[in-house]
Amino acid sequence: MPENGEAPTRADAGDIAALRIRGSAHLKAGAFAAAIELLARAVTAEPQDGPTQLNLGIALQGAGHHKDALKFLNSAQKLLHDDAAPFLLAAVSLLALNLPDKALYAASEACKRNPRIAEAHYAYGQAWLALNEPAKAERAFAEAIQLRPSWADAWVNYGIARYRQGAIEDAKTAMRQALKNAPGDVAATNNLAAFMRISGEADTAEHLLRETVARDSGNIGARLNLAADFLQDERAADALALLNDAEPPTRDPRAARHWYLQKSLALLQLGRAAEARAELDALAARGPIAADIAPLWHWRQLLLARAENDMSRARTEAERMEAALSAMGPDGVLEHRIMAHYDLAKFWSGQNVPARAFAHWQSGHRLLKPSQPFSREAHRDFIDASIKVFDKARLASRSRARNLDPTPVFVVGMPRSGTTLCEQILAAHAQAYGAGERMALPQAFAALGGQDHNAETVRAIGALDADALDQAATRYLAELYALAPAKSRIVDKLPGNFLYLGLAALMLPGARIIHCVRDPRDIGLSIFTFRFHGAHGYAHDLSDLGWYIGEHDRLMAHWKKALPNRILTVKLSDWVDDFDNTLARVLRHVDLPHDPHCARFYEGDSRVRTVSYAQVRQPINAQGLGRWRAYASELAPMIKELQSAGSLDGWRDTPVSTPRGIKK
Repeated sequence: MPENGEAPTRADAGDIAALRIRGSAHLKAGAFAAAIELLARAVTAEPQDGPTQLNLGIALQGAGHHKDALKFLNSAQKLLHDDAAPFLLAAVSLLALNLPDKALYAASEACKRNPRIAEAHYAYGQAWLALNEPAKAERAFAEAIQLRPSWADAWVNYGIARYRQGAIEDAKTAMRQALKNAPGDVAATNNLAAFMRISGEADTAEHLLRETVARDSGNIGARLNLAADFLQDERAADALALLNDAEPPTRDPRAARHWYLQKSLALLQLGRAAEARAELDALAARGPIAADIAPLWHWRQLLLARAENDMSRARTEAERMEAALSAMGPDGVLEHRIMAHYDLAKFWSGQNVPARAFAHWQSGHRLLKPSQPFSREAHRDFIDASIKVFDKARLASRSRARNLDPTPVFVVGMPRSGTTLCEQILAAHAQAYGAGERMALPQAFAALGGQDHNAETVRAIGALDADALDQAATRYLAELYALAPAKSRIVDKLPGNFLYLGLAALMLPGARIIHCVRDPRDIGLSIFTFRFHGAHGYAHDLSDLGWYIGEHDRLMAHWKKALPNRILTVKLSDWVDDFDNTLARVLRHVDLPHDPHCARFYEGDSRVRTVSYAQVRQPINAQGLGRWRAYASELAPMIKELQSAGSLDGWRDTPVSTPRGIKK
């Protein structure tokens, strides 16, 4: 603009047009600095030119200057009032500046002006997701997908919205759809693996991440996620080898921070405290610890202090971790917040501060509950239908599969009732194989009766004829034999198989069943104090937990009366009180001879993928018996439900053992 304020001459107008054209060309080429310089001069010369204001905003946004970009995008909104682009781009910058409420308005305005722009609905969904409104976010992402069905990012965020509402299977489906449209997509791969692990498919998740790392060694996200899985299973050597096999990330500060955190944790788990300290010092040298990783940082500092026998410092770090977790607020990564609460609970429990520990367990469950909903009505309908359909007459006199194969051994019960221990003892036998928690029986149930877990599927299973059951048994046994062809007994210890014993009796008449039991109060406490993956929606509310245990007891009482298959009940305390006679009973039940290796099961190298991995690596002990007493007041809602269900009948209240650190 001339200094005298007069309108530009024709030559001036030509110069301004040239600035716009050259600036736009640089913008298209991604040369943001050059574009900004030229377009800023054009805007100064002609501030009422809406398209130039818009392009300058885009260039500033591309250079990461979101606050400056908003000034020009807001101006463009006024000059191009009916154009959706300035509003959409403003929403993008507002999201980058963590202003989701303002981004929501801008994205909404973009959608109003042009509802056919998929990106506008996508930004609208991102804003709702940032505001913790996953149902509204889901609808917005669905609109974006409808407009652009092959958009992988929209599928990823749709899946995240479904996950936050508890629909984890839908979330996995969305990630698979994203990968179908964009094979190898980093976010889709890593989220799918995470959702698989959360829903109990740990082995499949590990396989996916291993394949991803093998295919793309530079996929830092997959490498870090796989390391996190290893560390959660306390496979520190595997995690460290994975991290040492690649260079630490340099271009992604967030990934670099997690690299140091994961490597330090692996070293701490391996007892290499000095090396862990070096990794943590290296992370600290990069600058202030960001709020989003502060709880993870303090947890490693706590472990380091404990490794150095400085418990005073460890307690201080626990308190700092609590403060950091509180400051994190609802915007923190959900999984990190959940892990922090469970870690803190474990620490305070070990410090003999049960009330403080229990408060963290409760907080962890509150965060998990929305993604794992539970319905008492639906579950009771399933149990009632199972008892009615699979009565003694149906199981004894009507169609069953014709095989009498004794290979399958089902170890069932509530989680934390001793199923892993029983399996590991049997797996030490020369003629037996421990298959872990297989999903084969529930998958067969779904394939034969329908995907919905309800009374209708139960009735469909009950109506199967012998031919259908024979075909299902053939498939099931073929997969089972493939696991260990040389073994005469293969143990499936998925605790939740107690729900499907009606099908097991029809399909596998020769199968043996071992029912593991334990004081229901100890079971309930143990479930509540462990982070379970998979379908455990009942575990997040103490009343629901007690009620669910009661329903388990009711169904198992029915199976013991109705099933023609042999069922042996083994108390966890039986192994403690009389290991030799309990082992003899179990081996007789599954028709196996005595094997001295069973008594030294803890020396084996079999892989355990449950929360019991630490316990079954040591000899039998009574440490977990009667532990509930230290938390009796906190467990009151659960105990009330257990009493109402009659689940405490026969369980004595006098102490059977005194767990370490708890006074009588």
